[in-house]
Amino acid sequence: MRYSVEQIPLGDRRLRLFVRVPWQIHYGDPNWTPPLRADLLGSRILCITGQLTPEHPYHQNADVTHFLARSGKRLLGRVSVAINHRFNEYHNSSIGFFGFFETANNFAVARALLDNARDWLGARRIDVMRGPGGYSTATHEPNQGVLIDGFNTPPTIELTHNPPYYGEFLERYGLAKVKDYHAYWIELGNKSQKRLERLAHAILARRDIKMRQLNLSCLREEVDRIVEIYNKAWVNNWGFLPLTDTEAEAIAASLRIVADPGLIRFAYVSGELAAVLGAIPDPNVCLRPCWKRPLDTDVGRVSRLVFGRRRIDRTRLMFFGICPQFRKLGIDAVLYHEVLSYALNRGYRACEPSMLLEDNDLILRASESMGGRRYKTWRIYEMPL
Repeated sequence: MRYSVEQIPLGDRRLRLFVRVPWQIHYGDPNWTPPLRADLLGSRILCITGQLTPEHPYHQNADVTHFLARSGKRLLGRVSVAINHRFNEYHNSSIGFFGFFETANNFAVARALLDNARDWLGARRIDVMRGPGGYSTATHEPNQGVLIDGFNTPPTIELTHNPPYYGEFLERYGLAKVKDYHAYWIELGNKSQKRLERLAHAILARRDIKMRQLNLSCLREEVDRIVEIYNKAWVNNWGFLPLTDTEAEAIAASLRIVADPGLIRFAYVSGELAAVLGAIPDPNVCLRPCWKRPLDTDVGRVSRLVFGRRRIDRTRLMFFGICPQFRKLGIDAVLYHEVLSYALNRGYRACEPSMLLEDNDLILRASESMGGRRYKTWRIYEMPL
């Protein structure tokens, strides 16, 4: 097959083709769920600044480019390349990232895309190529890794889905595993959660721990509290990068659309902010493609979300953190119990804790103790240049 690979800089109109690639690669896959096009290209109507637009705050501290593989009008694959200067300064590293990786089931296409990514980074004296992610693999960024296990179920919001050959191609190219992330599936109301209730009540009886749910009327201030805890609690996690004010603004905007305040809880110890646990109803339930053009526009998909979000019965546990000085007090059990009780009363039937680092034994054990089973794994790869 004859094909070409072309470079597309930030701001180029051909990025519309870049965004269309996965719609062709995954056509008809009942488990694939893409982000909104507006999340990538922006939308004035939806008040979204797209990640692939020069106006997005990511580009204040990064250099990026994009590569598109095609044969005539047939789109065969894509990849982005990024140097996140803030990440490298924070970690004193020389890492370049490849992301938005999609390819037809043709290793030659995948190799050509990765060759272009590697050459672009090598020309800029980068030591290591890591990915895939979105633009990069900082902990808080969406669309991390390649799915290597759990292909028979759809992803929850901001998680990737791909055919098994993606990981095979990356390893065949010479990339090696650097880190795995796991997801667990918890059916709410199982017997193990009765033990959690007894434990939470015992902890509350002997400690001054108070909890409250998210207040949507002052969402921006609430997100600042989440960021404050995140930047303290996740600091030693692999891939951590402190959240900025502009990223906090983006979090607030996304939560405003989908948040159920009762699923997001803060914990205070003797009046001091100590921890947060946040789950959201999974928008992907409503956003899955219908494979009919009018229904798969952003307007059609968002309309399904607006009218269907109250019927969503599965959640994704997206963030959970305890400030270091408040650990080992049992706050985790109390927060889990509070959110679980609320979820059961509101008719939620399942929760997915993800993305959980493979070496975060405390969180993995907690997910298992809640009756969870590991059902998906994503992998981050890297190679020296």
